[in-house]
Amino acid sequence: MKQTEPKRLYQSVATQILALIQQAGLQPGARLPAERELANTLAVSRPSLREALIALEIGGQIEIRMGSGVYVRDSKTGGDNAVPALGESPSELMQARAAIEGTVIVLAAGKLSAATLDRLRRTVLRMKRLAAAGKSPVDADRQFHMLIAEIAGNSVLSRFVAEMFDSRHDPIAAAIRDHSESTETWSAAVREHEEILKALQSGDPIAAQTAMRTHLKASEERWIAGVLRQGDV
Repeated sequence: MKQTEPKRLYQSVATQILALIQQAGLQPGARLPAERELANTLAVSRPSLREALIALEIGGQIEIRMGSGVYVRDSKTGGDNAVPALGESPSELMQARAAIEGTVIVLAAGKLSAATLDRLRRTVLRMKRLAAAGKSPVDADRQFHMLIAEIAGNSVLSRFVAEMFDSRHDPIAAAIRDHSESTETWSAAVREHEEILKALQSGDPIAAQTAMRTHLKASEERWIAGVLRQGDV
């Protein structure tokens, strides 16, 4: 028997937004309520609301306009207002990464050598050069996290780290990145990687764990905050 895929929270919230649009009789071009009002009406958190808005933007039902707000684009929806899965919730994904990579880095901290520290240092320098040149350092970013997982020496954890990092290519995560990533956000990420490296160089596994979790929490906040940076909702 085929297993039913669990419904993500952003799908449920997006369905509620579509129902609200229909109940209010909002036509294409109409502006949705402000973010705070919408979150209160639906009794959901702002991260969940923002992920739902991105899901609807991907589906073509709404449009997020820079400095203006969120507008109805297509009021014609399916019979049950079903919203397809577009990947894991980006905020939940970053929380899972913080939990797992926070453990991985503690394992790695006890197995570092001069050679592996040098590889990590060169990877951070590459990230810094790319970010300063206005280019995406995502490949170097992935390499940094995968190097730590490799040093930890657990193939199962390495696979989890790779799969979670590569979930950034899921439709919903990719759309959020389009809204949120910039030279400024990458510069902040580089500084956070430098803090992780500094903690590893000091030989303090708890400081390294804290730096990793701080980085991933900050990344989560940058992703979600960036969704509505382009629209005052």
